[in-house]
Amino acid sequence: MEATDVAQTLKHNDPREISETEFDRISLILQTLTGIHLSCYKDACVRRRLAARVRASGSRTGGEYAEMLLWDKAESARLIKTLTIHVSRFFRNPDVFAKIRQHVLPELFSFRATQGRERLQISSAGCARGEEPYTIALILRDAFADEMSGPMVSILATDIDSESLRDAEKGVYASESLEDIPKALIKRFFRPRDGRYHILPEIREMVEFRQSDLAGAACQPECDLIICRNVLIYFERRRQEAILRGFAESLRSGGFLALGKTETLPRGVRDLFRAEYPVERIYRRL
Repeated sequence: MEATDVAQTLKHNDPREISETEFDRISLILQTLTGIHLSCYKDACVRRRLAARVRASGSRTGGEYAEMLLWDKAESARLIKTLTIHVSRFFRNPDVFAKIRQHVLPELFSFRATQGRERLQISSAGCARGEEPYTIALILRDAFADEMSGPMVSILATDIDSESLRDAEKGVYASESLEDIPKALIKRFFRPRDGRYHILPEIREMVEFRQSDLAGAACQPECDLIICRNVLIYFERRRQEAILRGFAESLRSGGFLALGKTETLPRGVRDLFRAEYPVERIYRRL
């Protein structure tokens, strides 16, 4: 027998390979416990990570793992962490944040003044451990002191993983997360302690963190800017379109949407947005 045939045989004989029945049961239990819908995510990606979690838990079968989900209250959180990737850092893709600083935020402040509104609403969807919304807060404090001295800016940051949100609220980071931050901002807004960096309360207090699953979330509050970077790639195309339609409903006319550098608008929602800064994947609500 060829080596590849042996590998395939072992793969199909692995008792932890998850059947459709087991997958459906795990999905139902997770949805009941957390409200998260596995069916909305890309199937191959979810199944691969779910299988990895089954192995890591020591379960012999998908059915045994489903039972574990019912009695081990901490396992659903561990599964969610396995299913989601939280790779981020401050000012990730600096050119995107440069465009937000130089063009997007000035336009929004001007637009707000024209409309006579008192507040800008910014949303960071899939915020992981908070680096992205805190980056926006740093930019606002550093470059828009006059605009921040009067009317306020609200930043709402959401993520599916409650543990990551708890870390975000603490605002404590390893040096690797700060590699792209200008040194002047680190000196001004962070304090080193025990080998880690603590973000100052004046930045932490600008961001509200809230647990939410994009796949099943209701429309967000009315927004001027939504940042959702490197999150949509994990969803099936129809769910991507549904999420983006929800963003369009939440964005004020003329509001901005920033996606990840490898993400594009599906055909079904392109009539809702204009590519304002296409290289940086920043779109404007029509």
